[in-house]
Amino acid sequence: MRLRLPRWAAVTAVLAVLAGAGTWTAVASDDPPPVHRADRMLDLDGARIDTSYFTGDGDGRRPAVLLGHGFGGSKDDVRAQAEQLARDGYAVLTWSARGFGASTGEIGLNDPDHEVKDARKLIDWLAARPEVLLDKPGDPRVGVTGASYGGAISLLAAGHDARVDAIAPQITYWNLADALFPDGVFKKLWAGIFFSAGNQPGAPATAGKASTGDAATGQAAACGRFTPELCSLYERVAVAGKPDAAARALLEARSPSAVGAHVKVPALLVQGQSDSLFTLAQSDAMARTLTANGAPVAVDWIAGGHDGGDRETERVERRISTWFDRWLKKDTSVDTGPAFRVSRTGGVDSTDGQATLRAATADRYPGLTAGATSVPLAGPAQTFANPAGAAPPAVSAVPGLGGGVAGLSSLGVGLSLDFPGQHARFDAKPQDEPLRITGSPTVRVKVTSTATDGSAVLFAKVYDVGPDGRQQVLPAQLVAPVRVDGAKSGKSVTLTLPAIDHEVEAGHRLRLVVAATDLGYASPTAPAGYTVAVESPLTVPTAPGLDTQAAALPWWVWGLPLLGLAVAAALLLTARRRTAAPAPDPALAVVPLQITGLSKKYKGGDRYSVKDLSFRVEQGQVLGLLGPNGAGKTTTLRMLMGLITPDEGEIRVFGQAIRPGAPVLSRVGSFVEGAGFLPHLNGRENLDLYWKATGRPAEDAHVDEALRIANLGSALDRAVRTYSQGMRQRLALAQAMLGLPDLLILDEPTNGLDPPQIREMREVMIRYAAGGRTVIVSSHLLAEVEQSCTHLVVMDRGQLVQAGPVAEITGSGDTLLVTLGAPVPDALVEKIDALSGVSTATRTEGGILVRLDGLDPTALIGELVGLDVPLTGVGPHRRLEDAFLTLIGGGAA
Repeated sequence: MRLRLPRWAAVTAVLAVLAGAGTWTAVASDDPPPVHRADRMLDLDGARIDTSYFTGDGDGRRPAVLLGHGFGGSKDDVRAQAEQLARDGYAVLTWSARGFGASTGEIGLNDPDHEVKDARKLIDWLAARPEVLLDKPGDPRVGVTGASYGGAISLLAAGHDARVDAIAPQITYWNLADALFPDGVFKKLWAGIFFSAGNQPGAPATAGKASTGDAATGQAAACGRFTPELCSLYERVAVAGKPDAAARALLEARSPSAVGAHVKVPALLVQGQSDSLFTLAQSDAMARTLTANGAPVAVDWIAGGHDGGDRETERVERRISTWFDRWLKKDTSVDTGPAFRVSRTGGVDSTDGQATLRAATADRYPGLTAGATSVPLAGPAQTFANPAGAAPPAVSAVPGLGGGVAGLSSLGVGLSLDFPGQHARFDAKPQDEPLRITGSPTVRVKVTSTATDGSAVLFAKVYDVGPDGRQQVLPAQLVAPVRVDGAKSGKSVTLTLPAIDHEVEAGHRLRLVVAATDLGYASPTAPAGYTVAVESPLTVPTAPGLDTQAAALPWWVWGLPLLGLAVAAALLLTARRRTAAPAPDPALAVVPLQITGLSKKYKGGDRYSVKDLSFRVEQGQVLGLLGPNGAGKTTTLRMLMGLITPDEGEIRVFGQAIRPGAPVLSRVGSFVEGAGFLPHLNGRENLDLYWKATGRPAEDAHVDEALRIANLGSALDRAVRTYSQGMRQRLALAQAMLGLPDLLILDEPTNGLDPPQIREMREVMIRYAAGGRTVIVSSHLLAEVEQSCTHLVVMDRGQLVQAGPVAEITGSGDTLLVTLGAPVPDALVEKIDALSGVSTATRTEGGILVRLDGLDPTALIGELVGLDVPLTGVGPHRRLEDAFLTLIGGGAA
């Protein structure tokens, strides 16, 4: 299945097909160097594929990287990594896969005839770029990386195209049939999440989906963006509750394992420990196959995964860049890291309540069975029931819940549930010394089933049980399903438990539980009785060759003294350079903020981060500060808070000029993402401690009023370590509101929040401004800004693009929504469409959309009244997103 390298003439012909109009856009953060981006749509085999091409400054050819996205996402999800790789000296091409983002076509789950062929043609496109380094004509030096769905395409591209030179797949699958049908059991919740993600509203139209009749139309709607064969597969398996041979064959044909023998390029395999979707067994299969092929392989087990937790994004992306430096740039001096690395929890950071991580490394990948030791299990044969309807089910992982629940097991928190009478359990003796499990434990059991066909579906898991015998923790919340056939008279089977990295402390014991049900999987619905007896000790792998990094000292042990010295030195050095602040301006005493001619260029930069910026904010406004990455929003807020000094211009808050330490800053409250709290204290204690640190009188804090606005409720009296991300954000906002500052500055306050939490944060901002105070919020969530802000300031490349009320900015389009008091016939809509000065008139939810072509809105109303249209209102119909993209010139958002 390896492809021969295309000849140069063939590449030229392909590129003629791929040619599309691209627009170069400069994208840069507040810090240099800049990155250039070209967006274009490419026509590939009946689908339009949305791409972005990133390059940094500099002459000469450079290696290329294809960067894929996860399932349900788009090219925008990997933009930040693409920009960094471009700064690191690569030409980077991202794309939205078929059926995702702005790309058309149907989702084929990385079908070799479609998604994989698209990747090959993208490599063709790179081969013709003058910036890209070629190994020979038509053969670019190229690496492929991505996470989950994008990780699989990196493996598949390497298996199908010999031009791929290195890969770095992350948290992905080797065999999709094994991942979704482990041991013949249907992973129903994850499969359902996949199917739902591919049927989200607002999907791009797909070509060639014609149907006749209501039934066909309904089927097409049910399939959403999936190909009909995948839709049929899911519906067939979901109804049957178990996979058939055809379903397995289809998924296996689209899996990297199908071309595993051809993947012989250097591979960095990053897999998640908190991952019930694509387990460590998937990367183990990758590593064993690629190593047997003779490829250089490194394996990295990160703390997080599809079930949440710390994805270690910054470290992983840095390692991927280094991996490509070695194998694409051929830089033999770089250190690509150990052959095997696993992240281990080393306690809790007292500043933010987050788990700290330590690395354990080895100079070779140990696999999942190294250093096996036997742990005897006690207990007689036990009989339990599979309940009718497979309900209630036991609970282990909860797919889609996120938040790092699986990672809590490393901190001694257990969230699993097994119902009495629906499981068997077998205990080991307490450990005399700590036992580190690294890999997949195994055990042999005998299973007997009373089911009519003699089958059983079982779920095996190993708990870490505390000294009291009751508190138990399921490492990474993982469970191993197994389907057993022919067990009417008893059948011996070997259970392979999930691969984990977990330490069992001295005094704790291991407990094997075999359950009849699990929330994440499909079980037989007919009632049956199962009997399980243990026939061997539990075999536990320990991977003894790993070297664990020592726990680092908390940063404050050494950081606070150094920080104190640095502050003292800065005060001494700047004392003589301080100048008197400009006199207050009485005319602006009631104006919360006025910025005039503000400019800032960072040292060493070749462009202004902020250039000649001027705008004014009045009392009672909720002002949204908008702009694409690199627009200068963060730099503006830093100057506003007195953290950095502008090169030119002036900032006045209530008439007083802003300087570092200016007294008027006491009237300003600020919310910065990632506010630190002491996790062992409750919310109120954290706020009291913060206010005391300001040195201001306790009666000036107005704690109760700030808490009422933030709406923390009873959570205020709980330890902060128990808070959800949404509660942490609200506590940080309450901290910013202490003293009820007249001007509140919020920088991305909704980061990490789910939709209900975002709605609550919006209501908090509106309540705060309702008292006559002023809020400035910088956010990338345009829909939220549109609902919560009264005014906008739009910036691009450091300069002001437009400022004014939200309604004024969004209402400048040429499309109006006519709302109706009663339904109207099609003939009347056609009459409106035929009016002179009207481009189109179409029905929509809530009324009729009228696009004007020269007709004045007032004149339109007169025409509608003349046609006896039962209108109740006429207003602009342009979303903030449309206005924003128009103002900044398109795709730089």
